Amino acid sequence: MQCFKSLFTDEVSVAQPLFSLDGQSLITPQSVSNRFPSPNKDNETERLRIAEAEFAIVINIAMQRFAAGKDLPDAVRWLIGQLHDIRHKYGAAVWQKLIPLIQAHPSAKILQQCPFTRWSFEKPRGYSGDASLIDFIYGHPAVAEEVAKSTLHGLNIFEYTINAPGPVAVRERRDTLTRYVDETAARTGSGTEILAIAAGHLREAEASKALAEGRLKRWVALDQDPESIGSISRQFQGTSVEPINGSVRGLLARKHQIGTFDLIYAAGLYDYLTDKVAIRLTQISMEMLKPGGVFLFANFSDEMADDGYMESYMNWELLQRSEANMRHIANSATENPVDNTVWFGANRNIIYSAIRKLS
Repeated sequence: MQCFKSLFTDEVSVAQPLFSLDGQSLITPQSVSNRFPSPNKDNETERLRIAEAEFAIVINIAMQRFAAGKDLPDAVRWLIGQLHDIRHKYGAAVWQKLIPLIQAHPSAKILQQCPFTRWSFEKPRGYSGDASLIDFIYGHPAVAEEVAKSTLHGLNIFEYTINAPGPVAVRERRDTLTRYVDETAARTGSGTEILAIAAGHLREAEASKALAEGRLKRWVALDQDPESIGSISRQFQGTSVEPINGSVRGLLARKHQIGTFDLIYAAGLYDYLTDKVAIRLTQISMEMLKPGGVFLFANFSDEMADDGYMESYMNWELLQRSEANMRHIANSATENPVDNTVWFGANRNIIYSAIRKLS
């Protein structure tokens, strides 16, 4: 095992994006940064200087707690809270400039002993928020080998990072998706057709009673990642699950002629879509619904508590949305009468919108 205290003196390189736009996903890290231009450069420079000083104080305290080696989960919890406060105190434009400084700090090498944090930062599958990263949150056996390779300190940090508010909300989101599928099947009968957009590994299907009991006509799982499609194909072979290698851009261009559905959902996708793309995708999804069908989409909310840690140490940038943002997307995407409901998950870190097609 690597000596924990030696990490305080090792050099750490600044994180570089390890992926590029593949022409399909419409997701880029720049789509986050470009949202926050600063009209006053002098003021921004001064605010950045103050923010750097505040971070220096915070990380000095955190490093002392790390060096003590006691109750690392609580030390990480405290640091995550402090990063959230700094992010919101100094604003997005300053925060975007602070991120590289945080990533270059020796603390990054300590925190990235956590398998969840490390996977996100390194992006082995080439993009943020991949299905394997979400499997860490689920505690899924698929990532057990990766977890087992971690140091003891990494596992102690991991103990908190996957139980921070964001991951707790993600697990609730999975269960919400399962519930929506099963309730839809109960309402519409054996002809039920479901579409999951950016399906990942479709872990919500593992607990679906409707799928297990053969009460679904088809459950189309659309994803642009061949590894995710392969995983779904292997796990759900012989069921009504239909994996399709396809993209958001393909949907927007109407390249995927896959029929109509009683339920369409996009769980983690909207976290990376600009309003313009989100509205257009919602329009397309509404067109693919049967009368009475529901389109459900979820987004990390602007109240999430882990944002500073995720964007810095995990190199995981997200577009957070408020209740007003979610309503704007739904209202802008629909001309015909609809029934739209917006609500927060239990800890308000994820927000949902469900749009029912009335005609």
